[in-house]
Amino acid sequence: MSRIGKVPVQIPAGVEVKITDQNVCIKGPNGELSKDFSPLVSISEADNTVVVKPVNNTRAAQANYGTTRSIISNMVEGVTKPFSKDLLIEGVGFRATVKGNKIDLELGYSHPILHDIPEGVTVTVADNVKIHVEGADKQKVGQMAAEIKSFYPVEPYKGKGVRILGEYVRRKEGKKSA
Repeated sequence: MSRIGKVPVQIPAGVEVKITDQNVCIKGPNGELSKDFSPLVSISEADNTVVVKPVNNTRAAQANYGTTRSIISNMVEGVTKPFSKDLLIEGVGFRATVKGNKIDLELGYSHPILHDIPEGVTVTVADNVKIHVEGADKQKVGQMAAEIKSFYPVEPYKGKGVRILGEYVRRKEGKKSA
């Protein structure tokens, strides 16, 4: 039995929730999010809360209802206060710029990397090396940050590459000369 799933999701003032069948649509000051959920859970709204319950006692239903409640909670949080990730590029000649709806990354390869910015996510670059990814959808923000990082992950010897701020990168000692 999920302990997280039992807790109802509070709906703050200024947020509108519409539930039709297995689709939940949440509208707030920072945008609108909509998502379809598994038929193994029942979703209902009662006096400014959203309640998620498993339809039956199967293992799959028990597994899904805590996850569903967490996703709905993140949707409510995202439309009130957007999620963000900060990335840092380290390396000589490494830089990033935003060109329209694409981010242009120069990461030491023979060619620049142009990566599309998904709908609902904003990317800003400061000082050519600090990237700020922000949006209402937690999954899209995290995915965008992970994709940017995957083009040149931090290498352990010199520390060059793209890192998400706050993550620890274990450094290795270089070769010893005899």
